Formats: sequence, C-alpha cells, structure tokens
Amino acid sequence: MARGIGGYIGRILRVDLSREQVSEEPLDNSILRKFIGGAGLGAKYLYDEVPPGTEWSGAENRLMFFSGPFGGTKYAGSGMISVVSKGPMTNMAGSSQANGFFGAYLKFSGFDGVIIQGIAKKWSYLCIHDGTAEIRDARDLQGKDTIETEDAVRAQLGKQCSVYGIGPAGENLVRFAAIFGDHGHVAAHNGLGAVMGSKKLKAIAAERGHHPVEVADPQRYSEAVKAFAKNFHEMKHPLFQYGTADLVGMAKKLGWLPVKNYTTSDFPEFVKFTGESIRANFKTKATPCWACRKGHTCSIQIEEGPYAGFEGEEPDYEGVAAMGSLIGQTDPATTIYLCNQVDRLGMDVNESGYVIAWLMECFEKGYLKKSDLDGVEMNWGNGDSVLAMLNKIAHRQGSGGLWAEGVKRASEKIGGEAANCAVYTMKGASPRTHDHRANWPELIDTCLSNTGTIEVTGGAPKPDELGLTPVKDPSNPIEVSIMNAKLNGKGQFLDALPLCRFCMPDFKSPIETLNIITGWSFDIPEAMDAGRRIVNQFRAFNFRHGLTKYMEAPSVRYGSTPADGPAQGRAILPQWEDLRRSYYEQMGWDSETGKPLPETLKSLGLEDLIPGLK
Repeated sequence: MARGIGGYIGRILRVDLSREQVSEEPLDNSILRKFIGGAGLGAKYLYDEVPPGTEWSGAENRLMFFSGPFGGTKYAGSGMISVVSKGPMTNMAGSSQANGFFGAYLKFSGFDGVIIQGIAKKWSYLCIHDGTAEIRDARDLQGKDTIETEDAVRAQLGKQCSVYGIGPAGENLVRFAAIFGDHGHVAAHNGLGAVMGSKKLKAIAAERGHHPVEVADPQRYSEAVKAFAKNFHEMKHPLFQYGTADLVGMAKKLGWLPVKNYTTSDFPEFVKFTGESIRANFKTKATPCWACRKGHTCSIQIEEGPYAGFEGEEPDYEGVAAMGSLIGQTDPATTIYLCNQVDRLGMDVNESGYVIAWLMECFEKGYLKKSDLDGVEMNWGNGDSVLAMLNKIAHRQGSGGLWAEGVKRASEKIGGEAANCAVYTMKGASPRTHDHRANWPELIDTCLSNTGTIEVTGGAPKPDELGLTPVKDPSNPIEVSIMNAKLNGKGQFLDALPLCRFCMPDFKSPIETLNIITGWSFDIPEAMDAGRRIVNQFRAFNFRHGLTKYMEAPSVRYGSTPADGPAQGRAILPQWEDLRRSYYEQMGWDSETGKPLPETLKSLGLEDLIPGLK
C-alpha cells in the first residue's frame, strides 16, 4: 500500500482475461513521484510489460485505465481517466484522456488503476466495486451501441456507477474505434476501442464505492478546495458558456477550420455552427463531470426538421468540424445527429470525418466510383450517404472493411491521385479536426507526438508561465518547432494527474494542489521534468516498436500549401527536415534519428531505457 502518500489508494487491479483471473498488487511508492499517475503510470507499465514484436491485438498487449492523485478529490475535472495501450492506428503508444466520473469512482472502489491483459474466451465485461472485481458474461451486450451498452450495464448493476465501453466498431476491430462512457465522454485517439474489442471486453464499470481518498494536509486541502471553488465559480471562460464549439468562430477567422478535406477555407455557413448559435437554436441541458458545476458538456435535443425529437450529446468542436465543415455539411441539426451516430457506433469522430471527407473528394473527382462505394453516392454534405457509410465502416460491411483501416491505409491501398488527397500523419493516424496548415504549432506537435495525438499544444500553452518569450514569427516553422520543444512536458504532466485542462486557470495552480494532496514539494521545473520523463518513456517504447524519423511527417495533403484563406501561400514542407532536426536537438534527442540521447535519459532518471535504444 502507498501509505504516507496522500491522493493514492496504493493498489492496482490486474485482470487476466485469458485465465479469467483478477488480482491486486501494491502500487510501487518509488515510481510515484517520477510518473505520478494517469498517462505517466501508463507509460511506465506499457514499456515494462509490452515487449517489442507484440501485436496491438495480441494477448500480451495491455489495456490500462489509470486515475491519479487528483482522482476522487473535490476539484473539478478530477474524474478524468487516462487510457494507455499499444494502439492500432500507429502500432505504437496510445494515450487518451476522458473525463466524466470513472477516475473518481475507480478510486472510491479501491484502486488507482486497472491493467488488463489476455483475451476473453467469450464477450465479457468487468465490474469493479469496493476492492473487488468480477469478470461477467457480456454476450447479451454484443452488437449494442455504446449508449445501449452503458445503460444495460448500469441497469444490471442497479447502482451508481461509471461505465466505459465499445460499440459495433470496437467489436469489429475498426482501427479507429474509441472507448465511450458516462454518456458523452470519449477516449478517442489511436484506436483504443479496437484494443478493447480485440480482448473481447465489451465494457468496464466502476461502482461508486466507499474507499476514502486521503490527503496529506487535510486543513490546507479544505481551505484550498473552498478557494478553488470560489475562483472556479467566477471564471467566465466562454467555453463554459457555449462549449468547445465556441472555437468555431476563432477557427474560421484564423484559417484552421477544416473545410471539404482541406480543399478550401471558404465556409460561410460557419456562424450556424458556433457554440452560441447551437445553444440558441437547440434545447440543451448541462451534464457536468465529477465535482464540476460548469456547462462545458451538455445534452441536446433537436426540436425541428427530419431529426425532430432526437436527444443526444452536444458535439464538441471536433465533432462539429468533423461532421460539419470538413465534409461540406451545412445543416447543424444533421451534424448533431451524425456526431451522435459516430459516438453510438463507437468511432473516433476525427478519423471518421477525415475518412468520409476523403471519400467525398475522391467521389467528386472520379477517383472512386459509385461501384467502389457499394452504390453509395458520397456527395459533399449528403447526410444519408454519410450515415450509410458510417454503418458500413463500423460493421466492416462491403467497402467499409477497407475504410475501417483508416484514411492512411485505405488511401495507400487505392493509390494514384486518391492517395494524395488523404489527410494523415505518416505514423498512421489523422490529426484532430483542424486545418493545421494554418496552425503550425499543432501540425508539428501532431506529427512529432509519441501518443497518436497531440502532446504539447492542447489547452493553449502559455510560454510566459515557463518564463519563455512567445514566438515572434508564427510563420517561421523553425522558431515554432523550437518553442514546441521548450513547452513539451507540461501537457504530459497534466495528463499524469490527470486533470481537465479547462478547470485550471494556470500551470502553477495544479502544482500547488498536487503538493497539498500528496505532501510533496513540486515546483514548475520538477513538474516539467516529470512531463518530459513521460514523453521520453513513451518515445523509448515507440522506438522499440518500429518508430523511424521518416514517420514523423505529414502526408502530402496534410502538409500542403493552402490555396485560399488566412494561411494562403504558407508552405511548411520545404522546411520540414530542418524543423524536425531543430526539434530533436532542443528535446535532447539525436538530430538524425530522433532517439533520446543517453545524457538526456540520465538527466531524467531513465538510465534503464538506454540499453533498449541501442
């Protein structure tokens, strides 16, 4: 047990599906300050337990759910969970965070994390409660969508619980399947839902148990919670008022709203898709996460038109963009409905959007014919065609079996001019639903990240918090790449807590809170070291699983030069080799290969990784 360290239960749940066994083991105190929790512990266990040559769908791959020292506390956003595995989109590390209640309820049930291995003999789900766990039969859940699965498990348990599960896409090993829970929260990136499906694990449920989460300094904690609640209540961030769809207007203004598969930046209908417009024209109700009173997440009801009476989850910015502007959809109600269908089928809305948009462009230009698409006419914005194709993909029916491989693999299979239209990173995954050609920090981050999605740029990093001078010339890719490297570590530190980034006004606040909870004495430099340690741990894993520098680049279309809009004429590819090299050097990696240098690993206390990189 992790006695003496506040914020931790001190136990890990180990589940071997092949042997139908569950057990518990102590959480090693010696690694906590180095890796903290969440994505940090995930990186550590992933490297230690998933050897080179392990297939993402193999029994030896691990699927891990980790809370952290904030889990179950009274801080908003502390219900977050980190899900870590070897993911099918990149065949390397996958780390994705989801909010809701699971991170808190897992702690209340007596565990800091769950490590799942093996493959079940039949479809199963895992139930966790008050220090115990049980593998249950889930054959009656097979074929159900994510919402049906969640509701059915909750009905079976008859108790307050948090349920995360997969839909048909996960069951059918769609490479970009995701894990969904708490009616609207998603561990979306790098196909973690496919890993869950490969293990024949339909869902995992954590009941709200009775294990207390102890803190090191109860008096300071009580005072800090009151101060935090007061300050948090007074925060007037527009994302709390209108959700992340509030970003649509900014994205259009700055040129990073993706339109028709990056063929243009012109989308005059964007006003209808802003958070303010959506909440003015649709009926919404706040559905806050654990310990949060803000209206960032909402349920939504469509009251008019062909989808009148539909109730679901309000899409976030990425959903609005993926099933809106990216595919040429101009009706917000259709976009809302399609986003919810993607969720119910159990797929990452980002990759889903890029696949559909690519199919539409290829159909428009004649690279794919109606016969290649099982008779579906993939015209821009055709909601019925999109829904039909999403179902084909989720069930791997007909041509959907190829599109289920993701846009990179599908486009390479088709070849020719069609291949040059696809938006993806050379590692295998598509970016978040932004036109990153107008947002170079995130384009560089997406291509050089170690987790199948961004690791530096989420939540608008603030260089001044680290004593850095902001980039003077955002059109200079070398300067941008160097700043990305200097900022790297901050995001992974927050994902190790793990904590919702919308709930902390600055970087100093979660560090101070961590010290109150654990009794440690972290400062900003140590927090950055912890984050960089996690970055390098993931990177060492990736090199053992096939990473090369040539994978750290954008596809032809992803790195193309915009033909119109605010970023018109700005080209990043001509300087890609130089910016990648400068990033490697700033990170303390070999400038030619990108491998962490021995002195870098030693400075972070990761000497044990050096032999594996030879």
